[in-house]
Formats: sequence, C-alpha cells, structure tokens
Amino acid sequence: MGDTSLGRYNKNPRMRVQKAENVTKALDFIQSRGVRLTNIGPEDIIDGNLKLILGMIWTLILRFTIADISEEGLSAKEGLLLWCQRKTQPYKEVNVQDFSTSWSDGLALCALIHCHRPDLIDYDKLDKSDRYRNTQLAFDVAAEHLGIPQLLEVADLCDSARPDERSVMTYIASFFHAFSSMDQAETVSRRVEKFAELMQSVWLSKNDYERRVRALLSSVLEIQALWSAIKFTGTYSDAKEHAANFQKYKQTTKRNWVTEKQDVTTLFGNVQTKLRTYGLREYVPPLGLALADLDAAWNALLESEARRFRAINAQIREIKEDLRKKFANVANDFERRLRVISSELAAIEGPLEEQQDQVKQVRTSIPEMTDMLRVVEAIDEECQAANVEENDYTVFTVQDLAFELELVVQSISKKIAFIDNQIVSRNMTNLTPAQLEQFESTFRYFDKDESNTLEQSEMTAALASLGIVYSDEDMDIIYDQLVQDYGAVVFEAFINLLVDIMEDQTSPAQLRESFRGIAADKPFVTELDLRVAHLPQNAIDYLREAMPLIENGEGEPGFDYEAWIDDVFA
Repeated sequence: MGDTSLGRYNKNPRMRVQKAENVTKALDFIQSRGVRLTNIGPEDIIDGNLKLILGMIWTLILRFTIADISEEGLSAKEGLLLWCQRKTQPYKEVNVQDFSTSWSDGLALCALIHCHRPDLIDYDKLDKSDRYRNTQLAFDVAAEHLGIPQLLEVADLCDSARPDERSVMTYIASFFHAFSSMDQAETVSRRVEKFAELMQSVWLSKNDYERRVRALLSSVLEIQALWSAIKFTGTYSDAKEHAANFQKYKQTTKRNWVTEKQDVTTLFGNVQTKLRTYGLREYVPPLGLALADLDAAWNALLESEARRFRAINAQIREIKEDLRKKFANVANDFERRLRVISSELAAIEGPLEEQQDQVKQVRTSIPEMTDMLRVVEAIDEECQAANVEENDYTVFTVQDLAFELELVVQSISKKIAFIDNQIVSRNMTNLTPAQLEQFESTFRYFDKDESNTLEQSEMTAALASLGIVYSDEDMDIIYDQLVQDYGAVVFEAFINLLVDIMEDQTSPAQLRESFRGIAADKPFVTELDLRVAHLPQNAIDYLREAMPLIENGEGEPGFDYEAWIDDVFA
C-alpha cells in the first residue's frame, strides 16, 4: 500500500486487546485509503471469520490491484478483460470472453506471455491439446522470469468446470501490472527512439532540401550563362538548331526543373510542419537557400528565357528577310539580263551572214545565264529550307525564270535555224521560190522537236508527203549517206536531197503519174488510197492539209492532187 507509516502498534501482541488494537489500526488505515469495509470488525478477524476475511481480501485486491487498471476508458474488470482480449487477439486458438472458462486450457496464459516476451515461450510449437502442460508452463515461466507468484494450481483451471472468476482475475491482474511496468519502460525507450527518429528524419530532409536547392540554383545559373555566351552564325540552319535546342530544353529540362522546384517547396513545407507539430524550433535554411532565394532565381530564369526566345525569333526573321532580298536581287537581275538578250535577238538585222554571226554572239551568253540560274535555284532552296514563302521584293519564281530562259534558248535556236535555212534557200538557184517555200514548210512541219534536223522516220514521212516513196532498204542507204555527209539531216541536206531527186526523177508529170497510180486513175485521191499505198501517217496528215478538197460521188472526201501539183510547180 505504499510507504505510508501505520504509526505505533504492538509488534508482539499477546493479549486479545493488543491484537484488537493492531487490527483496528490496520482497518483504520485501510479505510483512510478510501476502501469501504462493511460488516467486518477487529473481532471478526481475530476470531477467524473466514468468509468476512476473504471478502475483505477481495475488496483490497479490487482496490489496490484491479481498480487502477484502465484500457480505452474502461476500468477494473472490464478494462482488464479488454486488455486481455487485445493482447491475445492475434492468436486464433485463444478466445478470451471472461475470467473463467476462457483460461482453462492454458493457451490464453501462454499467449499473454508470448505477446510481450516471445523469447520465453515458442507459442507455435505448443501442443494446443495438452491443457495441463500448457497451464503449468505458463505458471512456471511467469514465476521464474516475470516475478509473478503462482496464485493458482493447474487443477484450479484445468479440472474445474468453471474456474473461480475472482481468483483468475487476481492472477491475471499480476500479468497486467508486470507487463505494464515493462510497457512503461518500453514506452520511455520508444519515446526517446521516436524523437531520435524524428530529428534524424528532419535532419535528412533538411540536408536533402539544401542539396537539391543548391543543385537547382546551380543549373539555373549555368543555363543562363550558356545562353549569354552563345553567338549566332547568321545562317538559317544555325538559328533553327538554336530554336530546336531551346524547344527541347522547354520540353525536358525545364519541365524537370518545374517538378523539382515544386518538390523542394513541398519538402520545405513538410519539414516546417513536422517541426511545428512537435513544438520544435522552425527551420531556417542557410543563406541563399531559402524559398525566397529560389523564387528570385526562378524569376530571373523566366526573364532570361523570354530574352532567349525573342533573340532566336529575331534572328530567324532577320535571316528570312535577308534571304528574300538575296533571292529578289539575283532573280530580278536574271530576268533583266534575259530581256536584254531578247532585245538583242529581236534587233538583229542586215545580211544573212552578219545576222548569223550576231545570233551566235548572242548565244555565247547562254552558258553564263545557265550558271546564273543555278545560283538562283540554290538561293531558292535556302528560302524553301527557311520556309520563306511570300517575297515582296520580286514577282519572279525559279520556275518563271527557268521557263523564260528556255524560251530564249529556243528563240535563239529557231533564229539560227531560220537564218541557216534562208542562206540555203538563197543558194538554191535551180529551185523556184514556190518550191523552196513548199520544201521549207514541209521540213518545218516534220521537224517536230524543232531541232532543225529530221530523224529517219520524219524524213521518210516528209518525202512521202511530196510524193517521193522509197523502200525501207533504199531509205536506210539515203539517210545514212546524208548523216555521213552533213552530220545530220539538216535543212541543207534535205533541200539538196530534194534538188537531186527533182533533177533526177521528179517532174510534175512524174508526180502526177505517181498520184494517178495511187488513186487508181481517179482525178482525186482519198485518204484510204493513201493508206493502201502504205504512206506513213505523218505524210498522210500533211497531204490532207496541203491538198484542196474536191467533190466526188464516192461519199469519202477526195483531194485534188492535180490542182495541188499545178500550184506547187507553178
């Protein structure tokens, strides 16, 4: 009952009155501690009234052993029962519902001990059916290792149909007090351990915060220094590379930094919250590592990003504008020089030989113009690579200039061919002007590619249109000879061939005879007659256009070859 003194009492009472005084002093002391005693006096104890004495002892047990037990708001019996239930709940063979039969197999006692001191009993190896051995094991372990006296016998629990509730409760209360003192020691240790863990976690969080903030600030300053040191080379590819790198930075590095900034801000808040929760001093980061310092550096980064973005866009706009001007200058100059060449070509006059020399002189400028067009095309490719679409400095495109150059080249070729043909025609004194005109128009008609030369098939058709037909073998010989003599069937070769043919075999009478044979003695010839005679299609097309139509009764258009021959040989 504590260290309170009972005062003077008889240590060796011999007489009844001395015993009564000692008992009275003890009862008064018990009542002074708030224990209410009913229907018991000194005489009852001196006389050995067992029932009253046991009742008083139970009252003392309740008051000083069980009454101070508390578990989740419940006290005494209910609190002790709840404590037992909570401690044995993990053990499936144990079901504590009271302080009587629930303890009759010894497993509940073993479970209580194992719950607090698993080193004393190997619960899993117990023979759950051996109630006597389990109960005795619990009694022995409790007495030897926990200092709990064995208040009961094994038979009190195992052989009784309903073990005495008060006896069991008293014994179990000894376990509660024994383990409570152990729990208190553990609580003290846990309290220190928990605080140490708290301070260690705070220390780790603070170190982590400071390390990550330093790294983030260093990275932010490093990227700004890099941007400040970068110089543009003035090319579009360089500017686009800078733009691509900046975009990649925004999509990767910057997003990682945003996440990191949010994480360290949260980490700082968590540290402060944890410190405030336990009433500890607020954390003050080292100089330069506060959230305000991080925000200031972040704002500087945003301003640097804006400057970097504007600089890249300005560089791209400047390069595009320079490309527009560059293309316009060469394109406009190219077109101007083409107009000069066209003007020179149109102004050619004088004797044919002089005109021939002038045209050839003009033609010498074509290679230079071709090279200049390649320059224009190269600059246009630069513009396309830079996505330069509209150009307010010129109306010309590469396609326009290439088309105009091709026209000039064709005009020069045609002019040269025309002059050469005129010279040839002028020298053909044995042909009439009408024949020359007819032969020249025939040559031009069948010179489909305007190369001023005839391929073998074109020459065959041209001759056939004039009524001159050879076998394939003869035509091969004639064509090969002309190519050997002139290098190709040019107008001069064609005219000379016709002169030879006209002198040797072709006369108006012979030509009429030829057409009369094709027409089967009719005064006109039809397209079917020409096809039956195996004339090439080109020759047939030409004759249909050259010969006048004539009325006939056959229902198919007829062509007046007599009138055409008269007109050609007039």
